[in-house]
Amino acid sequence: MTDAPTQLTAPNQVIGGRSGIDFAYRRFGNAETAALPLIFFQHFRGNIDNWDPLLVDTIAQEREVILVDNAGVGNSSGRVPSTVEAMAEDVTTFVDALNLKRYDVFGFSLGGFVAQRVALIRPHQVRRLVLAGTGPQGGKDMHVYRGELLEAAIRDEQGPEDVMTLFFERTEGSKELGGQYIARIFSRTEDRDAVPDLAARDAQLTAIFTWGIADETRLPTLAGITQPTLVANGDNDLMVPTENTHLLARHLPNAKLSIYPDTGHGFLFQYPREFATEVNRFLGT
Repeated sequence: MTDAPTQLTAPNQVIGGRSGIDFAYRRFGNAETAALPLIFFQHFRGNIDNWDPLLVDTIAQEREVILVDNAGVGNSSGRVPSTVEAMAEDVTTFVDALNLKRYDVFGFSLGGFVAQRVALIRPHQVRRLVLAGTGPQGGKDMHVYRGELLEAAIRDEQGPEDVMTLFFERTEGSKELGGQYIARIFSRTEDRDAVPDLAARDAQLTAIFTWGIADETRLPTLAGITQPTLVANGDNDLMVPTENTHLLARHLPNAKLSIYPDTGHGFLFQYPREFATEVNRFLGT
């Protein structure tokens, strides 16, 4: 009997969409339950390999997970769009190629922006959402990065120190757990995903800053996301300020708010088991 695939062993797959884009993805997990597949949308400059094995493998014990590189990212073909709306349209091309009629979505950071749009344009398909370290269109202090954050975010060749700056707190506990996360995401040694290029970086940055222009008139749009939604973050997110997590929870009609202590943007990687357990519980109800 062979071992079940995990984030470290699942094969990279490719499927062509109606737009001519070939989407790279990994699909694995427990398909023996009645649970719907959970599609993961990644953060700024992230690819499939940046998903924490401990997080996704724990979630995959109870459901199928699908990790995808959107258009122009990693091993996917095409170009990265410069708007969140176009990114969401690319996602619909991917789910249609897989012939998925109903699914749950998990969006982290930029991926959370995309998840919100997918829920709005495909409400009949998206059952539940998990929005992690993300914010609403028109939220607060999301339009620019400054100083040390900007340097770490846009550096041409990012290193572990940049991940620590962007995702974790300066406390010893957070730094130690952040180091463990970095070790985990480099544990896969074969068939790794391609690192997103600088053109992808620049297009994503434009999309993020456009989405983040402060505009309270955008917030009522969230009323259209009626699906149950888990909204979670660290208590001191510097990339998408935690205040925006509270904004999401207040404006979404059916939201559950969860804030993790002594952590920032990368709370889900600092508390991977705890958050995976919460996600499975939420999706299973």
